[in-house]
Amino acid sequence: MEALTGLHFIHHIMPMITLSSKTDYKKLAGAILLCELVGLAAGFLTLNAINNWYIFLNKPGFNPPDWVFGPVWTFLYLLMGLGFYNTMKHGSNHAESYKHSIALFWVQLTLNVLWTLAFFGLKNPSLALVIITGLIGAICFWMMHLQNVHRLSAYLQIPYLLWCCFAMVLNYYIIHLN
Repeated sequence: MEALTGLHFIHHIMPMITLSSKTDYKKLAGAILLCELVGLAAGFLTLNAINNWYIFLNKPGFNPPDWVFGPVWTFLYLLMGLGFYNTMKHGSNHAESYKHSIALFWVQLTLNVLWTLAFFGLKNPSLALVIITGLIGAICFWMMHLQNVHRLSAYLQIPYLLWCCFAMVLNYYIIHLN
């Protein structure tokens, strides 16, 4: 099976996203931009700690090179934005799941930022481990409700969930090694 590159992925996913009006394009752009800006802001807040603290930590051998994190998170925030857009677009048909999906989107996005602030801002990997555990739970619950609103969008969050699980393991090993 052919691996999906970023452009190849988008080429296959875009036909599955219903954009029937100029408003839909604006909502899609807004949802993606929201997520990307949150990621950019969190990244900006961590630059000092990355350059002056994180690089000196002992890390496990399976820790990815630093340059991997930016592109991965950019892609994951894109997927979050698609999920958020599709919740807004298709949620009116599933009122209860819509409300839960919107709330859980905000919960997971908030926990995502809090993990970054705890780990890098406070330089507290132990607190960050607690937060990322909650984040993983929030992502799972979001995916459950998102599946009722727009099944494809729930599946699009699998890479995000897996990456956060991987980050939790890294977080644990950083605590253990330091």
